[in-house]
Amino acid sequence: MQEAFPLIQIMDENGDITDTSYINQIDKTLVQHFYRQLLCMRAFDQKAINLQRQGRLGTYPGFEGQEASQVGSALALNEDDWMFPTYRDHAASITFGKSYNILSSWNGRVEGNLPPKGKNILPPSVPIATQLPLAAGAALASKYRDSNQVAIVYFGDGATSEGDFHEGLNFASVFQAPVVFFNQNNQYAISVPVWKQMNSKTIVQKSLAYEIPGVRVDGNDIFAVYFETKKALDRARKGEGPTFIEAVTWRYGAHTTADDPTKYRNQKEENEKHRKNDPITRIESFMKRYDYWEETLIEQLKEEIKEEIDDAVRELESMPPADVNDIYDYMFENPTWMIKQQKKDYINHLRGEK
Repeated sequence: MQEAFPLIQIMDENGDITDTSYINQIDKTLVQHFYRQLLCMRAFDQKAINLQRQGRLGTYPGFEGQEASQVGSALALNEDDWMFPTYRDHAASITFGKSYNILSSWNGRVEGNLPPKGKNILPPSVPIATQLPLAAGAALASKYRDSNQVAIVYFGDGATSEGDFHEGLNFASVFQAPVVFFNQNNQYAISVPVWKQMNSKTIVQKSLAYEIPGVRVDGNDIFAVYFETKKALDRARKGEGPTFIEAVTWRYGAHTTADDPTKYRNQKEENEKHRKNDPITRIESFMKRYDYWEETLIEQLKEEIKEEIDDAVRELESMPPADVNDIYDYMFENPTWMIKQQKKDYINHLRGEK
């Protein structure tokens, strides 16, 4: 089945362009934009993990290694498209939303789940795969409104073992919803590797059961991710229905900051192997090979990025403490008796009352 879905690559591990049909679409402006956002998202991820270790941020799911998959796909969207991210897709949300407000959600603030004005970004989906049927529904609503909007929904390899995955694909297939199913195969569903989770040789082959076109891309090649996502979004806009993309990538770190990956894999050995295919190292090699590298500009970018992220952290830490009532008051328009009781019990607990 791997032969039916060859890994699409435009830029190889050494930074060489292997598919020259794209060479005229890759210019200096595009490359520098890609590179800046990749650098920025890695710096953000490292900063967030440091904040969590210092007790300044709650449990946090890192995405280091998956930057090209998230940034490349997010940059392919139109400004008014719909995005349905998971709890690990901060790079996609920040890139698309041009805002760091998502950061505050990891400190328990409802504001972090509100998209920037004019952006259709759903709150990060923590339950696995529940966002797939929602994305198909939102895309279908856009179709009924004769809108040019389409939806992209992100999910990991673990989501393909959930019923919602199949329901979402089937719904989108039957109604030809304009949605792109974007799978980031980072090869581990928490502690379970893909080869233990499924007998399928690829994840994208699951699209065959639903007559959905599928492609398998090198998820560390930002050019391949960007152009293939753009093709899929264009198909959806033309009324040609959904597309399934499997982006093969790697998660360097733990599932979350509450996880210890050394318990289920050889962290040092496996990471060293995958560092050779790192998305940032790869585009840097490309820039040096094709004369896009400017040392002065790169240093300037790094300074800008540091200041940008420091500003986001300052904004986060200047917020007043989160209101515990928010957990309960926004669950339903009219709270049920159970929610009222839970709220009462929890507030009494915080006060040290029985």
